[in-house]
Amino acid sequence: MIIKILGSGCKNCETLKENTEKTLKETGIEAEIIKVNDLKDVMAYGVMSTPALVIDEKVVSVGKVLKPKEIAKILETL
Repeated sequence: MIIKILGSGCKNCETLKENTEKTLKETGIEAEIIKVNDLKDVMAYGVMSTPALVIDEKVVSVGKVLKPKEIAKILETL
């Protein structure tokens, strides 16, 4: 599984990355986390607001910092 955090590297983007790491640790799910900071790459996903969360090339959240429980719920449905 590949999880991408889309954003400029702002505080919210960092928090989303930390929450994602925490979720993976708590659930035991193995995934690679990639930060995507380049604006052209972010725009390629059709994302107009960051931070955004992309799991296996599917945009699952845009413009908000998900809590670990919210991320876990999304991972359960995939």
